[in-house]
Amino acid sequence: MQHFVDEAFIKVKSGNGGAGCVSFRREKYIPYGGPDGGDGGDGGSVVFHIKHNVRTLYNVKLKRNFFAENGKSGMGNQKSGKKGEDMIISVPPGTLVFDATTNELIKDLTNTDEEFVLLKGGKGGQGNMHFATSTNQAPRYAQKGIPGQELSLRIELKLIADVGLVGFPNAGKSTLLSVVSEAKPKIANYPFTTLVPNLGVFSVDNEHFVMADIPGIIEGASHGAGLGIEFLKHIERTKILLFMINLDDPEYDTQFEKLTIELKNYSKKLSRKPYLIVASKMDLEDAEEKYKVIHEKIGKSIIPISSQTHKGIDKLLYILKDKIKDVESKEIQK
Repeated sequence: MQHFVDEAFIKVKSGNGGAGCVSFRREKYIPYGGPDGGDGGDGGSVVFHIKHNVRTLYNVKLKRNFFAENGKSGMGNQKSGKKGEDMIISVPPGTLVFDATTNELIKDLTNTDEEFVLLKGGKGGQGNMHFATSTNQAPRYAQKGIPGQELSLRIELKLIADVGLVGFPNAGKSTLLSVVSEAKPKIANYPFTTLVPNLGVFSVDNEHFVMADIPGIIEGASHGAGLGIEFLKHIERTKILLFMINLDDPEYDTQFEKLTIELKNYSKKLSRKPYLIVASKMDLEDAEEKYKVIHEKIGKSIIPISSQTHKGIDKLLYILKDKIKDVESKEIQK
């Protein structure tokens, strides 16, 4: 199984341009022909390609050095050198490209199938056929190719989803994702079952939406405790947050407050995101009583669900759809 990697440090280099050629036409009946040196080929470029089926930066981190091919030198008989092959780097949607030296953001890659040319290859040099003049009909000069460019980069991934699931370990996030989509996250009754983010697609009225199951937050996560901010950053890109309150937890009535504190400590912008609240595991015997407690304490609308019996799931998906549409329309109006 491919490991989930959301950060990588790499070196990239575009190809050098090929040198122009110094050559003169030499044929049986033309012993003193003019210059016919061809141009050098351009060097290959470094290109980022966003692919929807790439979910991690694992292969990028593994390779580390991405060097495009140099252009070939020009040849006689006015033949140009071959262009160097581009270096294509495939990354997931939501990839950020930083200059590793200055930490300056170079590009935010979000659109699937988008291609971004980071470094253009060096231009090939001109052959001596370009430099003949009335006073110098046999130039013995050709241009060298222009060198390629080189950069050290930090690549970071922040997942893009419509809904980000937020909750403490064992809150039922993975189970919900498996019920509403075809995703198959690891599920078990112990904390930190999910060690990597999982994405699933759910459908409502033939419309498709992406849900992200982020590893469970623990108290102090915003300061690096547990899995820390490694995964909190993955909910920055979601349109809405879905808080999951685990009714099977002894401290169920304080979970929402603790979760909002962690988000606010990590990012005030994140804490202001639109959200919904779900009370999970409504199949428990004392669930109704506990639901009333948190409803009164939080003072907001809370959607009761059970991923085991599927109670409230359809209603939740329609509410999510309406909330996402509302957020999207407000973003368009901005």
